[in-house]
Amino acid sequence: MDLSDWRERIDGIDRQMIDLLNERMQCAHEVGQIKKAAGKPIRDPERERDVIAKTKAYNQGLQGPMKDEALEKLYRLLIELTTHFECEES
Repeated sequence: MDLSDWRERIDGIDRQMIDLLNERMQCAHEVGQIKKAAGKPIRDPERERDVIAKTKAYNQGLQGPMKDEALEKLYRLLIELTTHFECEES
């Protein structure tokens, strides 16, 4: 494979990631509605810790090149954006 092939492959992966991120945000919208109806707060620090721990454990099992620290930063940002989205939608 040459450079353009690799870039095309990355572009395809990016599209898949966008699809999955939008699906995740739709799920977050539904979760936010359930929390609102139940009078629960949007933020759940215990759940956030659990998501990060499970994500890191899964990553370690893959033994891929992504470092846990980078993955945690990414997921902390994702959680922050999701929380903000849930607040806007509630």
